Amino acid sequence: MISSMTGYAVKTRDFERGTLQLELKSVNSRYLDFHFRVAEELRSLEMPLRELLAAKLSRGKIECRLSFNAAVARSEQLQLNADLLASLKALNRRVVDEMPAAQPLSVNEMLRWPGMFGDQGVDFAALSPLVMALAREVLEEFTASRGREGEKLAVTIVDRVNAMRDIVRRVAPRIPEAQAVYTEKLRQRLTEALGNASDERVLQEVAVFATRIDVAEELARLTTHLDEVERVLKQGGACGKRLDFLMQELNREANTLGSKSAITEVSQASMELKLLIEQMREQIQNLE
Repeated sequence: MISSMTGYAVKTRDFERGTLQLELKSVNSRYLDFHFRVAEELRSLEMPLRELLAAKLSRGKIECRLSFNAAVARSEQLQLNADLLASLKALNRRVVDEMPAAQPLSVNEMLRWPGMFGDQGVDFAALSPLVMALAREVLEEFTASRGREGEKLAVTIVDRVNAMRDIVRRVAPRIPEAQAVYTEKLRQRLTEALGNASDERVLQEVAVFATRIDVAEELARLTTHLDEVERVLKQGGACGKRLDFLMQELNREANTLGSKSAITEVSQASMELKLLIEQMREQIQNLE
């Protein structure tokens, strides 16, 4: 499957103590680049999440957001931790005795003290399996979205490949005849310019020029590179870098074709080919 580096997925999971939400989104990048935004209570899960994502993804700037929203407990369910409250009161009195200027703990500070409501608190360590299960679900949806986008890009690229093949098929049959006509005109001009020069000298000059304007090799290499583009697309996987390299090779042949052109048809074909190559390159920049 061909995958785009652009994707998005988000899921939430409700449980007794609150709600977990995990969001993945990505854009194109030369490398695999992670940016995590994880709730402080779940910071220990960043490394397992990174390993899970890295096993499935090879390129792209990936943003992972993991948040936790605690459920609001009903007042009749709240139970103070009596032992903790007593300990805080004793410590508070001791501090005030030692440092009369110190401010005593407020009611708000007491109530917000970790563990004050006993088992009403959240055991974040126990949430690890739930978070990782949620992450696998989101990753599956995320990779599927990248795959759908990648298949659309692949179709667009193949359309451009076919358009380039049409240009080569249209131009190739015209080249030998056009070059022969151009070469004959050159021979006549050389004969007139050189005057008494031997026919052999003229033929040598014409032969050298004919070699310089021969574009059969460039057309053959263009076709070979186009075949390779289609092969790579059919093979699938992380092929963005390979395709980007092929675009450079195609562009090189198209430029050479234009520089060696002796007829208008080939010059026009070179410009059309370079335009299609640039369009393909823009799409390939988004492939994994």
